[in-house]
Amino acid sequence: MKEKIIIGSDHGGFALKETLRQVLAEKDFDVCDAGCFDTSSIHYPTIGQEVAERIAEGEFARGILICGTGIGMSLAANRVSNVRATLCHDHLTAKLSREHNNSNVLVLGARILGEETALDILQTWLSTEFGGGRHQERLDMIEKIGK
Repeated sequence: MKEKIIIGSDHGGFALKETLRQVLAEKDFDVCDAGCFDTSSIHYPTIGQEVAERIAEGEFARGILICGTGIGMSLAANRVSNVRATLCHDHLTAKLSREHNNSNVLVLGARILGEETALDILQTWLSTEFGGGRHQERLDMIEKIGK
């Protein structure tokens, strides 16, 4: 069965989202596009919240969010319990976000990254498994913050 993944962006991340969506489909993922659907200006928290909530509800195991810097989408998505949205800038941050933090949302800054780097980050993030062990204990501690 194909892995289901949800992807969304604001207008600043639209072009990169379209590229990544196509790559994911070619890699045989079942991709849900949460928007935006063109370069018209939108408010990123709407997309970030939708993607995060659908992951938290279990409809999708993983998601991808893209905006200009990635910071806004990270802030929006991490407001939802059990979502671990990680802003990645390179191969190493993508690898460690999965190994140490069990990231379930990859966040990218379209104005920061070139397409080649974004594709490398995506491949690394998709192929890296969570390390568990002491890292799970830390994630459990994070989930208790603010409750």
